[in-house]
Amino acid sequence: MDSTGTESSAGTGAEKGKAAVSLTKATPAPTTAEAPDIQSHDTFVIKKKLSLTAGEYVVSVARPDGSEGEPVAYAREKRLSLRGQVTVYTDASRKSVLAAFKGRDHEVGYMYDVRDASGQSFGSFYEDAGGSFLRRTWQVRQPGTMKLTGRERSRVVAFVRFVWEFVPYLEYVPFIWPYRFEYTESGKPLMTVTKKLGLHTRYVLEILAPDIDRRLAIAHTLALDALEVD
Repeated sequence: MDSTGTESSAGTGAEKGKAAVSLTKATPAPTTAEAPDIQSHDTFVIKKKLSLTAGEYVVSVARPDGSEGEPVAYAREKRLSLRGQVTVYTDASRKSVLAAFKGRDHEVGYMYDVRDASGQSFGSFYEDAGGSFLRRTWQVRQPGTMKLTGRERSRVVAFVRFVWEFVPYLEYVPFIWPYRFEYTESGKPLMTVTKKLGLHTRYVLEILAPDIDRRLAIAHTLALDALEVD
């Protein structure tokens, strides 16, 4: 060391550099635990993005006026999937999974299990073929909590949608007229999904019960669109 203390300064700088490297290495990578707290919200806007390669959606918290607020999830549909497969991510980078569902053979037709990033199922849903002749009906199950029955509110709109699917070439044209599904348990309303009027596909999901897992509700709302198109 000389009288100016240059060597000590260099040594101190090297030590600080090592400390910075150690601190950087010790910082954990983002995980699904850092996902937005969607459980504290009751109303969401789900909008389908225009894409030629895959069905993509943005899930936002709804503002009091019904417009789109902060995005809290992003979803992507797997194209050419015969049983329907959608993955919901925590952000636009699509690195962390919030939830995912895929159809499997079941006595009711197709059962859709909703799973978290680890593959653990936390809910399921299926279309009730017996109740869907004129008005589409869905059964949504959240183990140990509730069993919801969702049915189209308007018989007229449900009938038009039913006929629409059997008119040649119209099955390839999106049904732009608004419709609404109401979900109940023992007659008590617990959730609604409303498709808004317009050329752009847009849904408003309103949850009336605090115990409903928001991930399950969002996944099912996505299925109403993704499985209809498929």
